[in-house]
Amino acid sequence: EPRSPCCCLAWTLLIATMNSLLFLLNLLLMFVIFTVVLLPTIVVVYFGFQCHSQVLHSSARYCKSILDDNSSSALIILGFVIMSPLLVVAMALYCSLARRLQLLLCFQPYSLAFYKGGRWCCARGCNTQHKAWV
Repeated sequence: EPRSPCCCLAWTLLIATMNSLLFLLNLLLMFVIFTVVLLPTIVVVYFGFQCHSQVLHSSARYCKSILDDNSSSALIILGFVIMSPLLVVAMALYCSLARRLQLLLCFQPYSLAFYKGGRWCCARGCNTQHKAWV
C-alpha cells in the first residue's frame, strides 16, 4: 500500500540520511585501512623526496650524513615499487572486513519510502537472495 506524500518524504529523508552515514562509515574505514597499510610506502617516499637535492634538499643531519642523491632516488623507486602489493593487501583487508561486518548489506532501497509494509534489511536480518555476495 502506498504511503502518504508527507510520510513518504519523511521516510525518504530517513533512508537518505542512513545511507549517507553508512557511506561515510565505509569511507572512513577504507581511509584508516589504506593509511595504516600504506604507511611504509608513505615514509620511504617522503624521506626520498625530502633528501634529494633536485626536489626539497633538506638540511637535516640524516640527509647530509646518510642519504645522498643516489640513495634518495633508490628510496623513491623502492617506495613506488612496494606500493602496488600494499594496495592489493589494503583492498583485500577492506573487503574482508566489510564482508565480515556486512556493511554493504545495510544500504536501504528507496522503495521502503514509497510503500508500507517494507522490511528493514541489515546484515543478519536479510534473507540470502538480497545479498551482494555469499
